[in-house]
Amino acid sequence: MTGGIEDYALIGDLQTAALVGRDGSVDWLCLPRFDSPSCFAGLLGDQRHGAWRIAPAGAAECHTRRYQGDSLVLVSEWQAPDGRVRITDFMPQRGQGGQRDPQLIRIVEGLDGTVPMRGALRLRFNYGRIDPWVRRTGHHRVAVAGPDSAWLRVPPGVHTYGLDGVTTSEFTVTAGLRVPFVLTWQPSHLASAPRTDPEQALLATLDRWQRWASGCRYRGEWRSAVLRSLLTLKALSYAPTGGIVAAATSSLPERIGGPRNWDYRFCWLRDSSMTLSALLRGGFREEAAAWRRWLLRAIAGGPRYVQTVYGVAGERVLGETTAGWLPGYEGSRPVRFGNAAVDQLQLDVYGEVVDTLHLALLAGLPMERHVWTLLRSLMDHLERHWREPDEGLWEVRGGRRHFVHSKVMCWVAADRAVRLAETTGLPAPVDRWRALRDAVHADVCAHGYDRQRGVFVQHYGGRGLDAATLFVVKTGFLPPDDPRVVRTVDAVRDGLDHGGLVRRYRAGTHGDGLPGGEGAFLACSFWLADALAATGRTDEARALFARVVGLANDLGLLSEQWDPRARRQLGNTPQAFSHVALVNTAFTLAEPG
Repeated sequence: MTGGIEDYALIGDLQTAALVGRDGSVDWLCLPRFDSPSCFAGLLGDQRHGAWRIAPAGAAECHTRRYQGDSLVLVSEWQAPDGRVRITDFMPQRGQGGQRDPQLIRIVEGLDGTVPMRGALRLRFNYGRIDPWVRRTGHHRVAVAGPDSAWLRVPPGVHTYGLDGVTTSEFTVTAGLRVPFVLTWQPSHLASAPRTDPEQALLATLDRWQRWASGCRYRGEWRSAVLRSLLTLKALSYAPTGGIVAAATSSLPERIGGPRNWDYRFCWLRDSSMTLSALLRGGFREEAAAWRRWLLRAIAGGPRYVQTVYGVAGERVLGETTAGWLPGYEGSRPVRFGNAAVDQLQLDVYGEVVDTLHLALLAGLPMERHVWTLLRSLMDHLERHWREPDEGLWEVRGGRRHFVHSKVMCWVAADRAVRLAETTGLPAPVDRWRALRDAVHADVCAHGYDRQRGVFVQHYGGRGLDAATLFVVKTGFLPPDDPRVVRTVDAVRDGLDHGGLVRRYRAGTHGDGLPGGEGAFLACSFWLADALAATGRTDEARALFARVVGLANDLGLLSEQWDPRARRQLGNTPQAFSHVALVNTAFTLAEPG
């Protein structure tokens, strides 16, 4: 039985990540990359679909857990009838000590008394579909299927046996005894796995994380939440390229039992400006520069081929499939891998790309000539196509519309392009860009605004509200004291309220193409806090911010959404969008009013 979404901890090595439950079970892990097929898919079914549990024999959940310092090293402790035991879970960063393949290391330590332990490793490759062939070699158990192999190294003295596809380990720990387990993935054609010293790997992993975290320059009252969010964003980054995935998981539902189950293990362009802002504000310029390099490589080519989402190395083909053999998290189906949004038209991405380049320049990252050429090409394309309908920020599957947020972000593209040209002095058709900026602004105000109610709406010709209209103030499209802004903020706060938080929009009512509802969207709740602060309602903004931060689990992790009725997290986890919004809002509230 899988746990609640909020019951999972994240560990990772900057190329992939695992989710560890309170019961000591690793229920999700894709190897060797975030977007590779999983070897543990119990999260989307049960332990028959792949999991690795180590816990005291007969025990249920740990009584306490935490990250060790400012790291992604997870420490869980159990109080058993005859003693206490601690399990330390982590993934060494690759390249550390010459290690090139992903590893998951679990160190069991007796704290006092005598505690019988039991481990059950069930490897299932290709998203829980393939039972590997398992054999013993020395102190290793080796599981092989197709291109994948996983090597479990067990210390001497641990009784290990295989039965019905499960590798079981039985042993006893006493005070001071440390028993390490090392699981290494590598291509199946390689003959042996390298040996790793688990204790040295633990020290090196702690050192790397804590040295990175020491660069955080936020010193406000929410430092713990901000730093954990920045560590989470770092953990969701793919070190070889600088890309950042939207989440570590796929197909966790936006409503339990519903069909809104998506694969978020990819890199969305729209996250770029907010992610870059969060990293730069936090003091992490190197990661921001790596993200910008990823961005420029990913969108290189003809501007008409710019996509909203890419693979971690810039892959463009992310075909969406369903996994009929997986029952889904708490029966939420279909289970999807890949993402069909790759084929959608989402005009807002042009604004996010140009805003990213503007933020990078303000942070001191130079504007190279080839980048400028690319920007001009993007702007030429946008000039010709901004009047078209698109699928919008929320990637609706009910047909294209003229979404207000998309048009506002087209305005952002023109506005930031003008600012870049004025700052750098590089050659550009600035008068055309100013004219484009004015034309988009006039179009939005004429067609995206409901004069009867005095608010901006989700799309032209509609009356529905959308939290994304808060970008009229977040982007500078209109000043915060404009009555249209104030009324829109109030309308979103009241009309999209969901238990004191904010919905994206009212699901199922605005042609999004899917039945059923969803939870409150956490990033939107942070956006409302930003808008409240901008319009002078700082106390209300701070109260909302504190409430959303309080929805994080005991380790400071946020998923995509929250169910106010069931009081549980929903959607993929941990969600970069939620943590980016947390960081940016914390900095906004720390700034003088």
